[in-house]
Amino acid sequence: MEPLREVISALRAKKSLGQNFLTDPHILQRIVNSAGSLENCTIIEVGPGPGGLTREIIKQPGRELILIEQDERCLPFLTPLAAHFQGTFTLLNQDALKISLHTLGNKPRKVIANLPYNVSVPLLLSMLEHMDEYESLTLMFQKEVAARLTASPFTPDYGRLSVMCQWRANIKKLFDLPPGAFTPAPKVTSTVVQLTPRFPQEDLSWEILEKVVKAAFSQRRKMLRSSLRGLTGNPLILLEQADINPESRAETLSVQDFCRLAMAYKSL
Repeated sequence: MEPLREVISALRAKKSLGQNFLTDPHILQRIVNSAGSLENCTIIEVGPGPGGLTREIIKQPGRELILIEQDERCLPFLTPLAAHFQGTFTLLNQDALKISLHTLGNKPRKVIANLPYNVSVPLLLSMLEHMDEYESLTLMFQKEVAARLTASPFTPDYGRLSVMCQWRANIKKLFDLPPGAFTPAPKVTSTVVQLTPRFPQEDLSWEILEKVVKAAFSQRRKMLRSSLRGLTGNPLILLEQADINPESRAETLSVQDFCRLAMAYKSL
């Protein structure tokens, strides 16, 4: 295989695609090892770029490896890696946001990815919506995004992403990576996190809870009796049914509070 640093030098990361390439093999190995055994799994990597993580993934036995890379320049550097993987190797030159990732391959599915920064949140939300289709997601985000995933009520980072993520997944922060670990170096620290499925007890759809949470946080500084007016004509009835103080603000509600609110909205 062509040396990774030479591949990265030839590619020249595109800012428009949110590309920041990892070069340290020890860090790459640490990320892949964090995902646990890949044997008998479908491994999905979004945005492999020059193939740094891919080179570590193919060192382990796996049933199937599916790479999704939008940048055509990367394909000549990724295709040769198939010869070094024991399982089925599939390379898709597509936009990951336009693919139903949860339908690729067969269970158990594990996603391992240094997600492009500019689309990391919508990609995560698309995976969370079908979280029960994955065994785990081992992903890298900007540190500030990782903080939002794990944020608690009454904190500035707590918001829509926190609620939706914590409703569908157990989240574990693994480790931080400094800007110098990347080429080119971003202006922020990055964090690797792992998400595993959480199976809610509430009979709620993703769409209903997301609609309620989005309305509540649309005007996060306002009391819920005001911010929920876009959701229902009489928020007070909804809040009373959910046993939530109308003068509360979205940032003070727990995930379970939001679930009660969504169940009340569902019953209207």
